Amino acid sequence: MQGKIIKGIAGFYYVHVTGRETYECKAKGGFRNQNVKPLVGDNVEIDIVDDEKLLGNIVKILPRSSEMIRPAVANVDQALLVFAISTPAPNLRLLDSFLVMMEGYELPTIICFNKIDEVKQDEIDRLSQIYEKSGSHVLFTSTFTGEGLPGLREQLKGHTTALAGPSGVGKSSILNSLIENIHMETGSISDKIGRGKHTTRHSEVFVLDDDSYILDTPGFTSLSVMVEDKNRLRFYMPEFSEYEGECRFAGCVHVNEPDCAVKNAVEEGLINRTRYDSYVEMYHELENTRDRKSVV
Repeated sequence: MQGKIIKGIAGFYYVHVTGRETYECKAKGGFRNQNVKPLVGDNVEIDIVDDEKLLGNIVKILPRSSEMIRPAVANVDQALLVFAISTPAPNLRLLDSFLVMMEGYELPTIICFNKIDEVKQDEIDRLSQIYEKSGSHVLFTSTFTGEGLPGLREQLKGHTTALAGPSGVGKSSILNSLIENIHMETGSISDKIGRGKHTTRHSEVFVLDDDSYILDTPGFTSLSVMVEDKNRLRFYMPEFSEYEGECRFAGCVHVNEPDCAVKNAVEEGLINRTRYDSYVEMYHELENTRDRKSVV
């Protein structure tokens, strides 16, 4: 019998079998000998131990179409990054780090700005302009009014989607709106620090329909850039691609070099300055990380 691992806690794996139930399973010892660990999102074969008590054993992990390291999940084919447009204000530098991470995994990405009922149209237009050339699909939603949720549902159909974003931005409220019969704990915002309290403590897959899944991952408050070579960071910025090879110097990294096509495009308004400034900040972060390692 085949199913999908939707949750893993303390050595137990919960496997959803389409058209049936969710079985609590253990992994057979052979996986440890092969140094293979089942991941949330894995498609697996199970043997039923007790059908009445819904107990089984995982006997085979089917081939993975993708595998992420942080969070450790499998078979994801797109990402949904949720940020609040207000309360808390969006940390665009963190969002850009997420986008670099997803570019590294070659995952199509949906950016969802939630809580649009709290802002005016000018702020929606500003964020649309910043990310219009980012290569991501940008949506604006409100779980309070329901605006934007039908379009989000449509984007999730037929996919296994990794849901990520900081705490307190409304991820749990969005899941509650998308999925029937679940009531996830929603996080309040800490008045002292202006950030959300963590409410997701482990990765878990939720079934939207027979071929659509959404994987909720623990809330992030920070994220390191998933690129080790600062000179390659430019390839993770889709806005830069059309200018590659047009700079005066071969291998231009678009930071300090003269006659740089990317910097010229920024000055001309063809590349959004907020995105470019974020790139420069990430570049220097990688540069400083390398310098610290060389000292050690």
